[in-house]
Formats: sequence, C-alpha cells, structure tokens
Amino acid sequence: MVKEADALSDAGWSVTVLYQYWNEWGTQLDATLLPGKQWKAIRVGGAPRNGKLIYWVTRLLFKYIRILANSKLFFSYLAELSLSRCSLLLYRNALKYKADLYIGHNLGALPAVCKAAQYHHARCGFDAEDLHRQEVTDEQNSIDFKIKKYTEDKYFKKLDYITTASPLISEQYKKEYPALTFHTILNVFPAIPIAPPATKNPQPLKLFWFSQTIGRNRGLEEVFVALARLNTIPIELHLLGNMGQVDKAFFEIFATENNLKADQIYYHSPIPSEEIISFASRFDAGLATETGLPLNRDICLTNKIFTYIQAGLAVIASNTSAQKALLNTYPDMGFIYAKGDSLDLSNIIELYNKDKNLLLQHRINAFQYGMKQLNWNSEQVKFLKIIEDTVCRK
Repeated sequence: MVKEADALSDAGWSVTVLYQYWNEWGTQLDATLLPGKQWKAIRVGGAPRNGKLIYWVTRLLFKYIRILANSKLFFSYLAELSLSRCSLLLYRNALKYKADLYIGHNLGALPAVCKAAQYHHARCGFDAEDLHRQEVTDEQNSIDFKIKKYTEDKYFKKLDYITTASPLISEQYKKEYPALTFHTILNVFPAIPIAPPATKNPQPLKLFWFSQTIGRNRGLEEVFVALARLNTIPIELHLLGNMGQVDKAFFEIFATENNLKADQIYYHSPIPSEEIISFASRFDAGLATETGLPLNRDICLTNKIFTYIQAGLAVIASNTSAQKALLNTYPDMGFIYAKGDSLDLSNIIELYNKDKNLLLQHRINAFQYGMKQLNWNSEQVKFLKIIEDTVCRK
C-alpha cells in the first residue's frame, strides 16, 4: 500500500490513505514513516492510547460479530463486518472523500471501496496480496472460508481492476472467476543503492530470516534442527520481527534442546521497511521457509524472498509451487529444499559453507536480478499503467 501511494503521489495524484490501528510496534514505525510522505494518512477507529473509546467500542463489537459469525448465524451484512474491526468505519470515512479511484489493500476494505466508488460514481480497484479465501484454512466448510468466498463473489465483479502479488495467485483466482482479469504486481521494494556482493565472506556463515512476526509453524523449527546437524560449523542465524514472550521462550528452549549455542541465534526488533534491504545485505543467505499450507502459502510470493534477492543474498527456499517457479525463472541465485526436510536444508547450508565461490556467484546473480528486474522501479510502471487505463477508460 505504501509503495502504491508513493508511486501515485510521485505521478501527480492526490492520495489519501485510510487505515486502522493494528499493533503497537507497527504504530511506532508509522510515527517515523508517515511524516515524510507526500500523501495524507488518516487513521480510523482509534487506538489503545489515542481514541480509546472508539477503539474499545469497535473492538468489543467486532468480537461479538466474530462470535456470531463463528456460530454460523451470519448474513450478508454481518459477514462483511466480520472481516475487519473497522470495516464499517472505513466505508463511512471513504464517503467523505470524493475520488476518481478507490483502492483496497485487504479484504476488510473491499466492501468499502466498492460502495464508495458506487456512491461517488467513480472507479475502484483491489490488490489481492493473498488468496484470501484460503489464507487461513483449506477447509471449505469453515466459516472463515465461507465469509471470504462470499465477499469475493459479491465484490470482485464490481471492481474495475484487480492485482495480485504472484502469478500463481492470479492463476488460481482466474479459475474461480474466468470472466475477470487479474494483473500480477510483485511485492518488491524500490531499488536502493547498496554495494554489490564482491568478496567471499569469511566464517561464520550468516543466515537471515524475517517477517512481521517471529513465531512457530513458519518453518523455523526445521532451520534450528538443520543447524543442529551442522554443530561443528560456525553458523549464525539472524531473525528479525516482532516476537512475543511465549514464542521467544519456546525457541530458546528449542535451541537448547538442539544443542545450539547462544551466540548462534540473534533476534532483531522490527525496523522501517525502507531499511530492510540495507539491513539484510550484511548477511550471506536468506531463508524463505514457507510451509505450503494452506493453499495460499503454496502459491504466494512474499516480500521476504524479494528482499533477499534485492539485498544480494543467496536464496534458500522451501519447495512451494510459487518459490519453485520463481527460482526456475531466475536461476542460479539459490536452492530449493523439500519443506519440512531439515536434512535437505542442512545439506544446502553445508554446501554454501564449503563452496564460497558458489555462494558469492549466487549472491551476485540475485543482486543483478534485483537491480535489473525484480524491484518496484520496474513493477510500478505496470501498476501506473493499470491505474491510467482504469481511470481514463470510457
């Protein structure tokens, strides 16, 4: 969303972003991010520290709605309200801003942008970063699947354009909605001037993984086990993201049980998105440990893997369908391992540790892909063309 808002502002559009509070660490990062932007950002629905009353009222109502939805006592309006704490407030606030185009970036905002566009006789678009109906579960009888499918069925046909974050998500949605067109805009970052990989890195080999949240069932457990198999090799694992005390205690115990040393595992707090590539460039290889379940995790391409590429890291990726396709399209920048197979993973790590020439070549290749093709400078050209065609369409 931030990249699209920047691109539109730079292209001369007047941009207003409506958003809701999600968590405290994200709000802290927003405090440094938003003041430097050309576009206007307006938070709706309050927050625990500012706008407490509306925050807690909407939170209580949202919890009640989710309880009703989970009891299967939902109908069309209730289904839409169960998508987000501020679904209704997003719609009401969007009506205050007469625009040429309304764009949604999560399923909770989809009804709002469609209704606001209809009210103001404007156009609307949506960025499907995930296969939403199967981002939580593949169980089609689940209430989560039914609500999201209902919402997509109702509103996708009302959109003037839809973008997705991976070719396979576009393909899957096309199967569901053959009459619609889905454009793929990769979730990459703007190219930034960093030094390319130039030397064979000495010991220890440094591995990097990041996400918004460091938690269980994200493929990290198999990384720990893989490192335990290589306990005679000096290797560091660096994890960046928000981490709760329960998960931190779990991984500390898990590391001890696998005889990993305290100086092997490093935890880093979240940093602003514009700093992530520079931060990542200090490491050797990036871990894209997608589990492949549910279906969305098999066909999505996260900003994680593109960060590694743009930072000039060799890529070590699990064999999800999307990641296999990416590394086949852009070869010789990393390896695929069988998800859940710590032995397969450890063999790749050991190979990179032994063959520093191969490691360096893969890093250089990744960096070149990131500089020339896999960056927002390239993707935003496609995005802005979609916007221009949508708004100017008669």
